[in-house]
Parts: sequence; C-alpha cells; structure tokens
Amino acid sequence: MAELSAMEGDDRALADELTPELRVPTAQVRKRITRARHVVRTMPRLLSAMESGELEAYGAGRVVKVTAPLSEADTVAVDAQLAEKLALGTATMWHADNLARHTRTIVETVDPGGQAARARSARTSRSVELVPGENATSSLVLTLPAEIASACYARLDALARARGKDDQRTMDQRRADFSADLLLGNDPGTAPPQADATVYLHMPVDTALGISDTGCELDGYGPVPAVIAREIMTNERSIWRAVLCDPGTGNPVDLGRTQRQPTEHIRTMVRVRDRECAVPWCHRPARHCDYDHEAEWVRDGGDTSTANSGPKCRSHHGRKDDPRWVTHYDPVHGTMTITTPSGATYTGRREPVMRPRTDHELEDQALRSMPRSKAGDECVNAPTAK
Repeated sequence: MAELSAMEGDDRALADELTPELRVPTAQVRKRITRARHVVRTMPRLLSAMESGELEAYGAGRVVKVTAPLSEADTVAVDAQLAEKLALGTATMWHADNLARHTRTIVETVDPGGQAARARSARTSRSVELVPGENATSSLVLTLPAEIASACYARLDALARARGKDDQRTMDQRRADFSADLLLGNDPGTAPPQADATVYLHMPVDTALGISDTGCELDGYGPVPAVIAREIMTNERSIWRAVLCDPGTGNPVDLGRTQRQPTEHIRTMVRVRDRECAVPWCHRPARHCDYDHEAEWVRDGGDTSTANSGPKCRSHHGRKDDPRWVTHYDPVHGTMTITTPSGATYTGRREPVMRPRTDHELEDQALRSMPRSKAGDECVNAPTAK
C-alpha cells in the first residue's frame, strides 16, 4: 500500500480505488494507507518484525498510534529503541498492550518536551460516539482524559462489586447497567466507600515539587506528562494512599508467620508494586486479583509478606495447582516463568513503577536545583569534582 501511495500520489483517489478490492469502508482504507506509509518510511524494524511473523497488524497499529504525532526523526529513534528493548525481552513483550506501553515510555524519553503539548491536544478531543452493534445492542464510546476514565471505571467497578452474591448478573452486566443508570439519572444504589475506587498516580517527590518533569505513571495506563500529573495531584477530589516502609530497613512491613491472611496494608503494597496480574500476558488490574502466597503458607511454610506474594487473577491463581502448568514467580525481582501444557516456556519481568534515574541524571538534577550566586555564573556551594 505504501508503494501504491508513492506511485499514485493521491491517497484519496487510491482509497477509492482500493475500497471495492478490500471490501472495507473508504475511511478505513485511508487509515491503512496512512499507517502503511508511516511504518515503511519511519519504522523499518517494526516492519521487519511484521514480515518475519513476530508481530501482526493490530500490534503494529497500536505502536503507530502512539508514534503518529512525532517527527520522522523521533519516530526512527523510537523504532530503534523499541527493537532493542524487544530483543532483550521475552515473547510476551510482543503482546499489543505491552508494545503500546513500552512505546509510550520510549516516546517520553525521545521527545520529553513535546509530551505535554501532545497530551493537551489529545485531551481537547473528548468525545462520545454511538456505535451500532448486532442483535439489538450498541456501544457507547467515551474518549476522556486518562485519569478521569480510570476513575469512572473504578467507580462503576466498585458499585458492581458492592452488590454481593445475591445479584445474579455478571460483573460486566452490572457495570454496564450502573453506567446506564448514572447517565439516565437513575439511582444505581448506595455507593461503596470511596477507597474502593482509588486510582494510583506514581510520581517522584521532586516531580511533585516541580523540581523535575520526569517519571510520572498513571496506574493501568502508563506515562503521563509531569504537568498533567501535578494537575491531577492538586485536584481537590484526588485521593492519596501512602506506601509506608520500615524506617530502619526501608522495606515494606511484613507479617512473618504470625497469620495467613494479609493485612490491608500488605494487600495495598502488593497492588501498588505489581499493578497487574503476575502472569506476563494478563493485564487484569492487581486490585481485582487474588492475593497469592508464592511459597504456600501451610504446605511450604511461606510467610505472609510482600516478599512472598503476588497478585493473580482468579483464573491464573487456579492454574497454580494444575500439574500441567508450571509457574514460578519471584516477587522481589518481579520475574515470572511459566511452562504451558504444550511445553513452551515464557518469562516475563515486572516493569518498575518509575524508570530509575542514572547517576548522570541525578547529578544534573542536583546541579539544576542548586541556588545560584548573585552573579549567576556559578552554583553556591558547588560540589568539587570527584
């Protein structure tokens, strides 16, 4: 399609010509042409992965959507870094959601100055779309700022979970019904405690103070510009949860062998640390997963602590005792190894909440934050060179 575009010179005409051949709407054909030109011209390594069968069109489309606002030079740089990251990673990193997440992180490092502008522009494109479906159903699609969408979903999920076992509807049915009730002005029932609808925003303390502009992550979404993160932080309706550590060791508080059931504090620590189901290709939020002892409390003498626990969705938690599936999770290093019944072995690694800064970045940040002399030529109490 990229070759045809170059030969034709008119994508609108080309789309009209290809529509009866591809048998999809003309608007969709135009999108395919644009994506094809984008990949061929600026992302040769991504194209190579598609040609070799490592990546299919949907995953590539997710990457293209993230990189579309960038300049050609920056897109080429993202393509190179993404290829390096995937080469060092595992097969599960090719999952479309993982690809999009890694691409967002790389875009933040390649063009940090443009991140806020892109977010500002995208957030003005808020919209509601009614998409007719089949069998007397339709979809209502809301495009909202990420933190508002996450909070809305958390609110619906909390309402649905508060109904208890007497409600015979599935969780999806409850969430859908409650969203309709709220939009139509009907009473969806008594709201559960607000803490059940908390959305976590991870940010370094220096970014929160406005000293730095890096390292912000919205739980379940990925990197967000620091300026946007600070706006979320200062919103009077924001809810904050502290992650407390032992002042002597700096480690999260453990229960040891005193009891099997974890405290809410340990559950929260595990949710904040892992964010999703520990299985590499499962993206169910940790707050909706079971708390799993890696070394069983009764059988293996495992303790109830953050160092011996991880979140697993109900389905993958159940497979732990299936002899056909061999799983091992290292909660400390965030490494999960799974061997499936077919004998294939996959290894996934938990991404850090925030990208660790290099010594060079920390030194530069320290120099920038130092007070200046009146002459403005040198830092006050500047450190001597090592």
